Amino acid sequence: MLPRSIPSMKSRFITLAATWLALLAGNMAGAAQTQKTDPETGATTWETRVQGVTFSLTQIAPDPARAFYLNRGFPPETADRYATACVFMTVLRNDAAPGELRFRLADWTVQNKIGSRPPLSVDTWMAQWQSLGLSEAAQIAFRWAQFPPEQEYAVGEWNQGMLLNHRGIGTIGTTLEPWNYRVHGKTGEKI
Repeated sequence: MLPRSIPSMKSRFITLAATWLALLAGNMAGAAQTQKTDPETGATTWETRVQGVTFSLTQIAPDPARAFYLNRGFPPETADRYATACVFMTVLRNDAAPGELRFRLADWTVQNKIGSRPPLSVDTWMAQWQSLGLSEAAQIAFRWAQFPPEQEYAVGEWNQGMLLNHRGIGTIGTTLEPWNYRVHGKTGEKI
């Protein structure tokens, strides 16, 4: 059964994640995509596999996101600020890419009617939390829960974290292939 907060946001989540993954797959020949919905929670996961790389997005409804941060010392209004934006659990794995997989979130884009821009950075959120006087422990918990701003992965390595789509934006996507690989220290073509 869907938690109360998912039905009102479900179509927005589906549009956002499907658009992002469709753009990724459209940029990459041979991409395999799946979409599945957890029958218990109603949360949908979109996954793309291409050239030894797996990328997935799973919607996180406001109630679980809010509970996560309340339990880490966020005041209710501050937890709500993050939880009511479109939040996704994001996983990127190097299952068998040639060499090291590398990405930078600053190279990804979120698109809306006005234009496109990178997703809000962890540093942007951290500055907000500091200005609101959030405890150091809560800030550390927040930083560790986010998808990293950039990373390199050898074969078999992966990471996950929360990734935010700006509140009120119509689609999330990428106009660039979001990762490339390195073999013996030389950057290869974008995957």
